[in-house]
Amino acid sequence: MWYAIISEDVRDSLPLRKKARAGHLARLDHLKNEGRLLAAGPHPAIDSEEPGEAGFSGSLVIAEFPSLADAEAWAGSDPYLEAGVYATMTVKPFKLVSP
Repeated sequence: MWYAIISEDVRDSLPLRKKARAGHLARLDHLKNEGRLLAAGPHPAIDSEEPGEAGFSGSLVIAEFPSLADAEAWAGSDPYLEAGVYATMTVKPFKLVSP
């Protein structure tokens, strides 16, 4: 089943993101290579694809896992979470309707 992992950043998270980015992206690449990643990306803090120093306000990952517990376990070991980037993280089932 698909699961949405919705994360909200702490204030001024950009320096923390930069330090943990390589590990975060490596995990996403692993899901992608297994064919289990539907979408992933950050939420810019301003209305721009390249927010620069404004940084990001959070992230969204939609990926396939065997169960909610597996999705929560994967999300719980995200390098961004471990680095203090995320203030909150929610994992919930996602039903793909379109496309």
